[in-house]
Amino acid sequence: MMKNEHPTIRLSVRLTPIFILFTILFCGLVSPLASQTREQTFSQRKVMTRVEPEYPETLKRLYIGGTVRVEVVVEPDGGVDKVQLLGGSPILGQSAMKAIKQWKYTRAAAREKLVVLIEFDPHL
Repeated sequence: MMKNEHPTIRLSVRLTPIFILFTILFCGLVSPLASQTREQTFSQRKVMTRVEPEYPETLKRLYIGGTVRVEVVVEPDGGVDKVQLLGGSPILGQSAMKAIKQWKYTRAAAREKLVVLIEFDPHL
């Protein structure tokens, strides 16, 4: 090596399946807030019966959390007709949608679409 010449360092990165799963689930999904639900769309409808989503134990143990956005179609009688994941971790989204399907809203004159945000915080 000559004087004033810097050595070149080459790094080789192997992407293991666990690293890939961790990256997919964790990337941009950590939330500093406690686990809670908020309705993003303005509505007079209130949740009368609310079932809390189960936090997948594996994700909680790995400190993987985040926010999921779910579109909810509520019938006039207050029952949930359809749910659709709009954003967030697919695994956390499945847990959130399973719980939301059991919710019961107040009655209203018409069918309504709402967007619900559910935050999962592994630190709680």
